[in-house]
Amino acid sequence: MSTLSLLNEPPTSEARDWTFRGTNTRYFSHCYHDYPARMIPQIADRLIETYSPNGLRLFDPYCGTGSAMVEGLLHGMETFGTDLNPLARMLARAKTTYIDIKTLDVTLKRFLEYMSARDRKERELPPWLDEKRIEFWFRPKATQELLSIYSFVSHIEDKAVELFFLTAFSETIRECSNTRPGEFKLFRRPQADLAKFNPDAFRVMIGKLGRNREAYGQMHGFLGGKAPWKPAHVFDFDSVISVPPEAVPPESIDIVITSPPYGDSHTTVAYGQYSRLSSEWLAFPEAPKVDSMLMGGRRLRILPTFPSDSLNNALREIARQDRHRALEVAAFYMDLMSSIKNVAQTVRKGGFVCYVVANRRVKGVDLPTNGAVISFFEQCGFHHIATHRREIPNKRMPAKNSPSNERGATETTMVREIIVVMQR
Repeated sequence: MSTLSLLNEPPTSEARDWTFRGTNTRYFSHCYHDYPARMIPQIADRLIETYSPNGLRLFDPYCGTGSAMVEGLLHGMETFGTDLNPLARMLARAKTTYIDIKTLDVTLKRFLEYMSARDRKERELPPWLDEKRIEFWFRPKATQELLSIYSFVSHIEDKAVELFFLTAFSETIRECSNTRPGEFKLFRRPQADLAKFNPDAFRVMIGKLGRNREAYGQMHGFLGGKAPWKPAHVFDFDSVISVPPEAVPPESIDIVITSPPYGDSHTTVAYGQYSRLSSEWLAFPEAPKVDSMLMGGRRLRILPTFPSDSLNNALREIARQDRHRALEVAAFYMDLMSSIKNVAQTVRKGGFVCYVVANRRVKGVDLPTNGAVISFFEQCGFHHIATHRREIPNKRMPAKNSPSNERGATETTMVREIIVVMQR
């Protein structure tokens, strides 16, 4: 067993327990920034150890903040990932980018000096921020402190160090906003709470930087402290449409490890809403459109037939109750199937794909996503190797969602994940 596996394995766990209850999921750069529905790194580590310990290249077509890519990097692999959310891409790059520690520490010292001697003048909002939205989502004091921090970060010349600071700044933005704590979607704190809410953005930023510097130092040491690390490529292409061969060459990938969305964004996890405030401050133009860009966004007129009898039966039962909702659900699976066809072409002969999915419920009907993934890959010439099941003790998810897409109609979210392993 590798040193990394020993680090990730809980002391009293069973050898094939995939739940990893009680383990530290925030080691190394995994701690950099919170994000909804993150894949815990122990899953990716074990999948690499089990199915591709000598692999050279890893691909995650829904990479989020790069959990699987970090694990690939720790195993000495060249990694590839893509995501439509610009904030997620920034975080994935930050978590996999080599930084010269001396340069980082000099900049951290400069920042502390800057905070100690900061001027108190009123700063104007940059032109890309809407004044009314900022007034709604931030207290005036927090806004001015964030503007002061942004002024420093925007003048950092070293791009890797700038990325490190932007990551801490993004989390500081959300923590100092008027959003209700513990929510993914944008809900403003009640007025009574706002009267008592007085965040110190400087203190929050320094705390994030200190935590991330310690984690980076540990990761830097684990990887030998030398540059360059194996390349980590983060792209913005949509795997539903294509996987550009110039980005990820055909038949070049040893293992795909990924966790695709559980369903359409507006009824499961609203990644775009979670990211919006940070993305607006950081001037990401795609920020308002992220949720509509994700899988299941297009409209279907007829209910398609899939190469999965269990999925077809489930969709027909939903359609019997609500045809419009069945078409929305089917649109998600059409996109998932298209993405799988494109991803399949990147995998070498004998390579593996590992999809971490969950079977959601719509209109009281259980959707067999794991079976659909198996069927879709079998259509591409893969065969089923294994299915692993796990509870979800750590994955940050909303307690309830709206799978029926009806106002006020909610159900508890998925509490189990299924890891489907296929081989080409």
